Amino acid sequence: MTTFRAMLIEKADNKTFIRTITERQVDDLPAGSLLIKVHYSSLNYKDALSATGNPGVSRNFPHTPGIDAAGVVESCSDDRFSPGDEVIVTGFDLGMNTAGGFGEYIRIPSEWAVAKPAGLSLKEAMVLGTAGFTAGLSVQALVEQGITPEQGEILVTGATGGVGSVAVALLAKAGFTVIACTGKAEQKDFLQSLGASDIITRDTLLENKERPMLKERFAGAVDCVGGDYLAQALKSTKYGGAVTCCGLTASPQLDVSVFPFILRGVSLLGIDSVECPMPPRVRLWDKLAGEWKLDTLDALTTECALDELSDKIDAILEGKVSGRTLVNLQP
Repeated sequence: MTTFRAMLIEKADNKTFIRTITERQVDDLPAGSLLIKVHYSSLNYKDALSATGNPGVSRNFPHTPGIDAAGVVESCSDDRFSPGDEVIVTGFDLGMNTAGGFGEYIRIPSEWAVAKPAGLSLKEAMVLGTAGFTAGLSVQALVEQGITPEQGEILVTGATGGVGSVAVALLAKAGFTVIACTGKAEQKDFLQSLGASDIITRDTLLENKERPMLKERFAGAVDCVGGDYLAQALKSTKYGGAVTCCGLTASPQLDVSVFPFILRGVSLLGIDSVECPMPPRVRLWDKLAGEWKLDTLDALTTECALDELSDKIDAILEGKVSGRTLVNLQP
């Protein structure tokens, strides 16, 4: 019987959840057609919520978080994949209520997995992970809306976070002038290394937030935090511009009038990476491995082992993590 190491979150009482690295058995994994030996995962804010018992993410404990996984197929009962195939898994229920990538093995429906494109290594795929995939969806949505570099600056909120940092790098690679908004002034050099042309503070973005409209500045925006930041982005977007929305760390509420929409024709584009259908999912991974492949992945990345992960979870909850945290599950 195959045993493996995994992070396990156990419920001590209604408010206390305990994290341990423990030995588990493959037979303990949920039913599924695809068994994968995980080489890499990554840490996302949603993983930290799962690891602290947030019921909006995970309801069943004991549980192994990790909404991202990249590894090698051990077996596949429906012949969609063959042993030895390298695959990427992000989204769906992985790491939420299905044991996730913070374990050396996962078992899932084969429909959740994407064959790894040749242009990415397993490690590079997890530097991107859900955050990079979401950033890619956001940039793609702006491009499909007709936003071009010639139309002006693109704002990225939460720019030092996982989604934001990859969005800055992808937009810069595509030729856009990127304005990065962050509360971490000490990360200016980091953001400029990713391609940001200018950095503004949260306080600057939130100036005059009581006004229903602001001076037109941005051709578009990638908002990763929600709340007042999303509202300010909408109010300051130029006529015919577009703003993508994919996060709620600031707030799930949006307090904004209809004026940006009916006076400037601004579009608000919702981004969902969890249930994204497989055909566009595959196309975007191919793009991230090809024409959109970043040469700044190393600059984005901090690597940790499974035994170091609990401290990283605390750090991301405290807002002390920038860029992407890669979890190496190889011996």
